[in-house]
Amino acid sequence: MTQVLPLILAEGAPPPSGSPFDMFVPLILIFGLMYFLMIRPQRQKQKAVQKQISEMKTGDRAVTIGGIHGLVANIKKSTVVLKVDDGTRIEFDKSAVASITKKDKPGGDEEKAEDSPAEEEKK
Repeated sequence: MTQVLPLILAEGAPPPSGSPFDMFVPLILIFGLMYFLMIRPQRQKQKAVQKQISEMKTGDRAVTIGGIHGLVANIKKSTVVLKVDDGTRIEFDKSAVASITKKDKPGGDEEKAEDSPAEEEKK
């Protein structure tokens, strides 16, 4: 009886209709959606970083993909030398640079440290 049941159900089912192209329409739509939501923005970001690296100049601030912050001291063909601290220079591949900020303005944009409460009491 269990062998006959699938045959009975198969006889009553209508044959599949439509073109084979109808199966691929959802796949094409999903790929298009993935392209515009994931692939295209990543490519644009990558092009922007490459443009920043090609326009990098001595004195600019750089952050590496490892999180090291420093000033660009020297630019070579495929590497960049960052001044991390007084007398400390580290050489990185240009591909290891994650972002570049332009040279600080005279007077500095640096955040000023606020006085501690102990120093305020002395004043």
